[in-house]
Amino acid sequence: MNGVRIHGFGAGFACRCTTSTRSQRPELGALRCERRLGAPGAGGSDAVMLHSFTLRQQLQTTRQELSHALYQHDAACRVIARLTKEVTAAREALATLKPQAGLIVPQAVPSSQPSVVGAGEPMELGELVGMTPEIIQKLQDKATVLTTERKKRGKTVPEELVKPEELSKYRQVASHVGLHSASIPGILALDLCPADTNKVLTGGADKNVVVFDKSSEQILATLKGHTKKVTSVVFHPSQELVFSASPDATIRIWSVPSSSCVQVVRAHESSVTGLSLHATGDYLLSSSDDQYWAFSDIQTGRVLTKVTDETSGCALTCAQFHPDGLIFGTGTMDSQIKIWDLKERTNVANFPGHSGPITSIAFSENGYYLATAADDSSVKLWDLRKLKNFKTLQLDNNFEVKSLIFDQSGTYLALGGTDVQIYICKQWTEILHFTEHSGLTTGVAFGQHAKFIASTGMDRSLKFYSV
Repeated sequence: MNGVRIHGFGAGFACRCTTSTRSQRPELGALRCERRLGAPGAGGSDAVMLHSFTLRQQLQTTRQELSHALYQHDAACRVIARLTKEVTAAREALATLKPQAGLIVPQAVPSSQPSVVGAGEPMELGELVGMTPEIIQKLQDKATVLTTERKKRGKTVPEELVKPEELSKYRQVASHVGLHSASIPGILALDLCPADTNKVLTGGADKNVVVFDKSSEQILATLKGHTKKVTSVVFHPSQELVFSASPDATIRIWSVPSSSCVQVVRAHESSVTGLSLHATGDYLLSSSDDQYWAFSDIQTGRVLTKVTDETSGCALTCAQFHPDGLIFGTGTMDSQIKIWDLKERTNVANFPGHSGPITSIAFSENGYYLATAADDSSVKLWDLRKLKNFKTLQLDNNFEVKSLIFDQSGTYLALGGTDVQIYICKQWTEILHFTEHSGLTTGVAFGQHAKFIASTGMDRSLKFYSV
């Protein structure tokens, strides 16, 4: 053992010193090892590499997750595109076969629509039948025929048509007050048979429909079945059928020879306010307070389609077919006149300008003009080619207009309301004025070639005017 000798100290100290020296040697080695591990070129580089490796692993994992998410998104987009295409195809098919809610705008109603039952019995609400391609082609074919005939006629006026100077001499020649009940006075609707204008159709506040013969001055049929007043009536031009509508929300189809109701069409959920027969003689147009117009087949009694303008949300007050039958007009409570495309079931034009509920509309036979009346004491004339108002007949203050009609040639325009007025078209000047009704005039009509004029009123009278 090597000791460290220090003078003045004994051997014991040397021994302790030697032990101390030996115990320090491992510590120095450990220190030298620690210094080597902590050197920048060794342990520090390993840590950086380990950190970088960890980041690369995390980046790869994130990229895999992102790739998977993008794949799922792409797959979802493809599925959505396919489903959208299928839904579009389904909607197009339904629009042809069974128009229902949400398919077009303005849109057909969902479910609860009429279906036909036994003759004269109310129909249960069921699905709409739909406008098939065959029906649409039928409408188009009829319009083509009518347009061709109109072009052939041109502006030629029938020789038999009464001249303005003769018409201006008309006066009341007959008045009939026995058609409807005296206890519930008022005749609310009027129509003349196109095939025989001696046959007159009226609808009364007494809930009855009456067919009257002008020549024999006899009632041919009294048709009972409505539970409320009758506000619209229409003659069929070639069949012995008549149609009526009422606030009882029904449209009734009647056989005149049997004086019986052969169909009850429940196309609406509220008062039926307008009725118009299509030029084919096979379909009815109706309007209602429920904001819908409906198109129905008179042979089956089924409703083919039923449409509303969802942007308006307003009751319809009247409806009338254009002479060609491919478009029609409706009036609303908020003073709008809307023109509709029947085949597409869409609103194609609007005529603003009135300031009250629309009370009546009428198309001229030439197909160019539309006359409209409202609770603003005015009648407006519209050019359908230019889609604009070209003339306004401003009537006396508080004058009410309840009925408008052109004669078959489009030469004269009649209006009924506070009284009866006849205008000559193009000049739009009044040539005749009747004040015989003691109450409001509710209906006015021209006989064939304007050989006579008929009117009805709240005084429950049916009046005729001629020379």
